[in-house]
Amino acid sequence: MEISWKEISNDNLFYLDQVFELYDQSFPLEVREPHDIFLQSLKYATKAYPNNFRLLVGLSGKALVSFATGHYLADVNTGFVVYIATNPLFRTNGIGTKTLLKIEEILNKDAVLAGNSSLRAMILETESPNWAETVIDREECLKRNGFFRKNGYKQYLEMEYVQPPLHNDDKSIPLNLFMKVKEKDYLNKEEVRNIIHTIYYEKYYIVNNIDKELLIRCLNEIGINRRDSRWKLKK
Repeated sequence: MEISWKEISNDNLFYLDQVFELYDQSFPLEVREPHDIFLQSLKYATKAYPNNFRLLVGLSGKALVSFATGHYLADVNTGFVVYIATNPLFRTNGIGTKTLLKIEEILNKDAVLAGNSSLRAMILETESPNWAETVIDREECLKRNGFFRKNGYKQYLEMEYVQPPLHNDDKSIPLNLFMKVKEKDYLNKEEVRNIIHTIYYEKYYIVNNIDKELLIRCLNEIGINRRDSRWKLKK
């Protein structure tokens, strides 16, 4: 199947409604941020250089077959895949892998524009089968985890990761953390802490506008107890 790739930007929101439809079908509510966060992310991308946000769509003709969103985090030279989903009608065509490779390629271009030879690492969060409430949910979680492993990602097991709450509550969400290291075979624990800290600041604080003290508490749950001058003022 031939796929054409397009990017949604702050100045071109075509296909966004189709993305939202697939997005709402693909992710459980607790890990599905409000639609307006996508718009805030696109606006953020216009003024965050060398950081960036990307919203990629895959098309077959006029049909949306997939989408992916991701942040380039310049401070740690890392790509952070936030969401990736494939239209159920096209899942047997390797579209998921093609979409993941394409968002990695785009984020790698951001790394080069920021003055690096390539990305240092890719990182993503995904649901854990240990927290699935039904057999079907567990099977879906296992499939997602298996998909990322098949595509070169490894689960990071040296700390128990949580995502901050995306809605109006204060309960963190236990998730699996997966990484693909680009420049060398290993990141030490302090390097991983730095990446997570940057995700929390750039994504969840600056873009999602989650309460600072709630984010600090979630970082403490993970075992990250620092706070630095970045948290004092928003950009």
